[in-house]
Amino acid sequence: MISLREKFSRMPSTVTRGVLDALLPLRCMCCDTRVGSEDGLCPVCWNGMPFIEKPVCYRLGVPFSYDVGEEAWSPRAIASPPVFDRLRSVAFYEGSAQSLVLAFKFGGRRELARPMGKWMTSAGREILNTDSLIVPVPLHWMRLLSRRFNQSAALAQVIAKECGAAYEPELLTRHKRTRQQVGLTAKERQKNVRSAFRISPQRAGHLDGRHAVLIDDVMTTGSTIAACTKTLLSAGALSVDVLTFALADPSRSDQEGSAIP
Repeated sequence: MISLREKFSRMPSTVTRGVLDALLPLRCMCCDTRVGSEDGLCPVCWNGMPFIEKPVCYRLGVPFSYDVGEEAWSPRAIASPPVFDRLRSVAFYEGSAQSLVLAFKFGGRRELARPMGKWMTSAGREILNTDSLIVPVPLHWMRLLSRRFNQSAALAQVIAKECGAAYEPELLTRHKRTRQQVGLTAKERQKNVRSAFRISPQRAGHLDGRHAVLIDDVMTTGSTIAACTKTLLSAGALSVDVLTFALADPSRSDQEGSAIP
């Protein structure tokens, strides 16, 4: 969905832009504070953005307190290696990042796909290349009908355009309608999404020997991501990396039960 500001901003006239700025002043993506640039955050919301910065664990993408060397694994990755190769995220799921996810996913703020997708492209530059297949985590058709859009697909489309990779929104399908993940334990989440995903027969040939990047807005316990990754690998993907906007990290706060479906 194109915002009114975006429609008018495509007009070349400086007069039009001046009128636009007067009638529709630029606002912070998180709050209603006026800002000086489009898709920007006010100082308060910027300070509340828990960005994940290097150095990070090579596998899980969580930050180290100091540089322990290239391709170093965190204790959690060593103890329980993920089924995917690497995970990269823009920020932890708290503060301004949480506000953006909720506004985008449930608040009708579809215009946030562009700035959020660009941030994700930057955060995932080491796992993205033009030969990658950009695969969004799919929604069951009934949930898609009620929600009217797949937030992961909207982000994936922006990322594919930004990095020049192939966008594959129909490769992975969700054939089983699962319960909402909200409030479920890690084991319940794993059971909930077991056998929920399939590869579309029409697109299966596109996956053989290819590198796939799985896109989602938030990763909580990782149950959905793990189920999708196993499906992609069993269907012939050479490797699977994961790119999310936010990462819920129970070690930082009580995030495992966060309200994320």
